[in-house]
Amino acid sequence: MSRPPTVDVHAHVLLPEVEALVDGLPGRAEARALEARRAGPAALAVSGPMVRARLPELTDPAVRLAAMDAQGVDVQLVSPSPSHYHHWADEETAEQVYRLADEATAAHCSAAPRRLRGLGLVPLQHPQHLVRALDHALGQGLLGVEISSHAPGRELSDPAYEPLWTRAEDTGALVFLHPFGCTLDQRLDRWYLSNTVGQPVENAVALSHLIFSGVLDRHPGLKLIAAHGGGYLPTHIGRSDHAWSARSDAGAGCARPPGSYLKRIYFDSLVHDPGVLRELVRVAGPDRVLLGSDFPFDMGTEDPVGALRAAGLADADFHAVRGGNASALLSTE
Repeated sequence: MSRPPTVDVHAHVLLPEVEALVDGLPGRAEARALEARRAGPAALAVSGPMVRARLPELTDPAVRLAAMDAQGVDVQLVSPSPSHYHHWADEETAEQVYRLADEATAAHCSAAPRRLRGLGLVPLQHPQHLVRALDHALGQGLLGVEISSHAPGRELSDPAYEPLWTRAEDTGALVFLHPFGCTLDQRLDRWYLSNTVGQPVENAVALSHLIFSGVLDRHPGLKLIAAHGGGYLPTHIGRSDHAWSARSDAGAGCARPPGSYLKRIYFDSLVHDPGVLRELVRVAGPDRVLLGSDFPFDMGTEDPVGALRAAGLADADFHAVRGGNASALLSTE
């Protein structure tokens, strides 16, 4: 049998059209100020030049494809940079943002449709628009949508999001959970803790909301992919299982121990540690881990296949994570 293509499910595109749309609008300056406070000045001083240096990879499909060739990656699942979420936006602006983001991402991927598959956006701050937004993304030929770990005043366990989970399950759409920012705010404003600690925390909190609230009980067919290996949750799931069994308040919302739900979630492999990756494969199952690089940002890996190989997985598991699982999920074969 031929081996499946190598598929990277965590790769981003930058959409200048979206930023031009929101530039100068009421609320944008306040949102940027909040982002700056959360990250801190030292992080901003590094991040700005880093992103500018990577603009060709983020915006030019030809440059992206050449980089994929160098990495040995056949297919990327391309999602908008999380900086395009703009959860501060009012209803009218939010609709313009997701429509423009969907269309621009689809156009970027159209340069090589067999190698570049895309995801759109939905405005989590306006739950009444989520189904329509998901349908718009699918209508553009995208495979689903990317979401953050929360929206202002709402966690992913909020009942207002039930129509989104139902529609995504019914259509088979992918939902890629990728946080942007952390509500620990200025506690993480030095040493890039806003990312190194903040992102794994946000992943763990968001997934816990989906598990403990029963969302995954009600929507067993939901195709949910968690970035950054699900953050801290998979390696600390024993504490969640203990709470579920020891406390009535913890066990009230979901039918089974929390650890059992890890086998219903897909996780990318971007954990930066071979031992952690082996543990992720153990607790979630080798059929639930997908190759991810965070292309082309500096918190990703330039050699996702090499990082996977370093985990020393069994040959069948290595090839499942390298591309077999994602090929089936994305229907790339």
